Amino acid sequence: MEFDVVIVGAGPAGLATACRLMQLAQQNSQELSVCVVEKGSEVGAHILSGAVIESRALDELFPDWQNMGAPLNTPVKDDEIYFLRDAQKAIKVPHSFVPKTMMNHGNYIVSLGNVCRWLAEQAEGLGAEIFPGFSAHELLLDEAGVVRGVITGDMGVAADGSQKDSYMPGMELRAKYTIFAEGCRGHLGKQLIKRFNLAQQATPQHYAIGIKELWDVDPAKHQPGLVVHTAGWPLAEGCSGGSFLYHTDNNQVVLGLIVDLNYSNPHVSPFDEFQRYKHHPVVSQYLQGGKRVSYGARAITKGGLNSLPKMTFPGGLLVGCDAGTLNFAKIKGTHTAMKSGMVAAETLFQVLSAGDEGGRELNEFTTAFESSWAYDELYRARNFGPALHKFGPYLGGAFNFIDQNIFNGKLPITLKDEHEDYAQLKPASECRKIDYPKPDGVLSFDKLSSVFLSNTNHEEDQPCHLKLADASIPIAHNLAKYDEPAQRYCPAGVYEVVTQDDGQQRFQINAQNCVHCKTCDIKDPAQNITWTTPEGSGGPNYPNM
Repeated sequence: MEFDVVIVGAGPAGLATACRLMQLAQQNSQELSVCVVEKGSEVGAHILSGAVIESRALDELFPDWQNMGAPLNTPVKDDEIYFLRDAQKAIKVPHSFVPKTMMNHGNYIVSLGNVCRWLAEQAEGLGAEIFPGFSAHELLLDEAGVVRGVITGDMGVAADGSQKDSYMPGMELRAKYTIFAEGCRGHLGKQLIKRFNLAQQATPQHYAIGIKELWDVDPAKHQPGLVVHTAGWPLAEGCSGGSFLYHTDNNQVVLGLIVDLNYSNPHVSPFDEFQRYKHHPVVSQYLQGGKRVSYGARAITKGGLNSLPKMTFPGGLLVGCDAGTLNFAKIKGTHTAMKSGMVAAETLFQVLSAGDEGGRELNEFTTAFESSWAYDELYRARNFGPALHKFGPYLGGAFNFIDQNIFNGKLPITLKDEHEDYAQLKPASECRKIDYPKPDGVLSFDKLSSVFLSNTNHEEDQPCHLKLADASIPIAHNLAKYDEPAQRYCPAGVYEVVTQDDGQQRFQINAQNCVHCKTCDIKDPAQNITWTTPEGSGGPNYPNM
């Protein structure tokens, strides 16, 4: 199938690209064929974010979004920020001491999945084609190495590689230009960055894992529009991050813990840190008497401007979190992801309407993006993450307050973190073991019951989509040196070390449980695990996340 533009991923960046392209085509009475391919069973099925969003990009894309029914229903009414000292004590941080980028007046608490469902409706209404349930499995390259589209994954392949009765081969989706908007650690984006050496001038990318739950709460405890952020406990000993708790509509709250993936203790379990976090009085006061209704996890690209790769290559562009456009100083990435997609669309329309046949490198995009407010935001926030990594939460927080509130992000220095996240792990023998409390089934839960709430499902008889470069490394190297951290950094119980009847240990991959968070691809100390796309429509099916 041939198109003018193929977009990989129906997240905020990809859908904003599609919407803006079709708007421009309509306004100029031109014909454009645009296809969006989405690996989730439906648009929004794999979308997970906090999320408090800034509407700036949406205001530009659809100025009348409120009358058009966009699901931004809960404006932020109040911000509370706490430093949790231990399991019981907390200090409320006065607003005057908070970096202004972390205040949310004028923003909205949303389900980003529902925002994407709405954007998909607008894109289709404007004439774009959206194919959910089809994974972009491979790059389509010509003999000169130019990207000419993507190849979707085969359907109906058995675990042993044979073709089942339901077999259907993948399709070539050919395009003049292909836009990659897969989100954090996109597997094709990862290949493109390596193939075209796009990160040559950037510092290593940095990541976190975000674990999230949705709760129905007692209406008497519900405060629509309240935003609560915390730092400190339960994270300790070089493990950094923070939490969020947002009161949305319908007597619901969303809450989660973000754990930076540069932690050094291999005994850390982000999932279990999140479970004990919910018992802190600052959090439990809202959850008691409530019911957990959904669970999910997702890696977050948070390196910012310093880690941003070159976003252009022959035949296409990287946009949104596939490149890393999140503004860590604001703890937000939706508006910047959308803006990068809108700039991509404007660049594409300009060249295609001039008769461009595709396949070249769109340097015009770089100029346009670097002139946008999104790039200016990333520039002003460039020191935020490196300051916390270098100086810790206290001194780093003080630096960021001065940088953001006094100098407006324009201090004449640029801090950088040159260390790869996966390389920060220390041997298990050098680190304290962590005795996590057992879940109580009221506020805290186990992994398997959590995965159940994510509605995760994969066709069981298919090749494993979690690829090991060397099957011996998990036991021979990672277990011996790091007590195999995959058992703990995975938030879905995918990886286990099983002792067999003969006493030998075996590394077991429960791929059916995978929620597509990509943490294993990022944090494995041997960089031995590669996440690839499973059969189309596999994975979580998040409602309202």
